[in-house]
Amino acid sequence: MYHYEMNEQVIKREKAAARELRQTRWWQTKIACQAKCNYCLKSLAKEECTMDHVVPIVRGGRSSKGNIVIACKDCNNRKKDSLVMDWVMAPVTEPLADQALHAAGLHEPGNQREKQN
Repeated sequence: MYHYEMNEQVIKREKAAARELRQTRWWQTKIACQAKCNYCLKSLAKEECTMDHVVPIVRGGRSSKGNIVIACKDCNNRKKDSLVMDWVMAPVTEPLADQALHAAGLHEPGNQREKQN
């Protein structure tokens, strides 16, 4: 597992940068046009969108457009300071798994992909 120690000054600076980025036209357009959780694929109202750092700040991630995705509050809270691969590989709760399967069109009866599992 990758560990990256960050000092508090860098963390504060990146959190401030995230707050600034949240106010930009880029983020406002993103949540208006693509209001869907990057992880469970749930459609979200603009007010439900949270900003998630793909590589968390405490792991060396930056508050930049290339490291920010839309996430629902549940997924953002579950992911916490994990890297995406660490989090995806962790056991998924049943409701979240059902949401993801349904969003991907794999949860319908008679679906070939569902039968293979």
